[in-house]
Amino acid sequence: MRIPYFHVDAFASKVFGGNPAGVCPLERWLPDELLREIAAENNLSETAFFVRREDYFDLRWFTPTMEVDLCGHATLASAFVLFNELAHPGQSIRFKSQSGWLCAERRRDVIELDFPSRPPVPCEAPEPLIRSLGHKPREILKSRDYVVVFDSEAEIAALKPDFDLLAKLECLGVIVTARGKNVDFVSRFFAPAAGVLEDPVTGSSHCSLIPFWAERLGKREMLAHQVSRRGGELRCRLLGDRVAIGGQAIVYCRGQLDVVSGN
Repeated sequence: MRIPYFHVDAFASKVFGGNPAGVCPLERWLPDELLREIAAENNLSETAFFVRREDYFDLRWFTPTMEVDLCGHATLASAFVLFNELAHPGQSIRFKSQSGWLCAERRRDVIELDFPSRPPVPCEAPEPLIRSLGHKPREILKSRDYVVVFDSEAEIAALKPDFDLLAKLECLGVIVTARGKNVDFVSRFFAPAAGVLEDPVTGSSHCSLIPFWAERLGKREMLAHQVSRRGGELRCRLLGDRVAIGGQAIVYCRGQLDVVSGN
């Protein structure tokens, strides 16, 4: 069995930036174990798989170790492949996912994702979380992930987490964030329990960051930067109970996977 494969750098305008994602268009769903094996073999933070339906696409995402309920950069990468490699007509695409309906809309050189808003709420911080980060935060909240707020971008950039401790927390990942110097806010995202020590650019974390910073800054439109080694820029809008996350993408390579279903 040969599966088309695209390696896409999402939230980037040139290769070697943003967050790399694998994208696999499928004619039908393959066994879950095979999808996990493909994602593990790709060894990227996420590999996206989609199947075309009549007027939408089923979409799923896998890290090297598990399936996740929502992934922004691999959704952006999938939409980019559909628009630019597979000649999808029109300016918008609908995806059906574990997190409900998602939409991707082409806006000139940017693709904007319509995702659910996940506002974080204040919580009691588990002691291992603070120890793992090695620096006392201003406050801690939680939605799907812990949201840990610091005073400055410099503090965010300087963090050197203890990933063994982070992996023991009962959550998918940990978002650290602060106001930015040249953008509205910055962040980093750690998810060692999901097989991703640090994600280069994380769309799904902005489902929590956008409503949080919109309230704090009194703004509905913001520019964000994820200050990982590769880095990435995200154009953010709060849309009531939804968020819009915009970015660019570029294909690094095109090829095919030779796999055998059922092994």
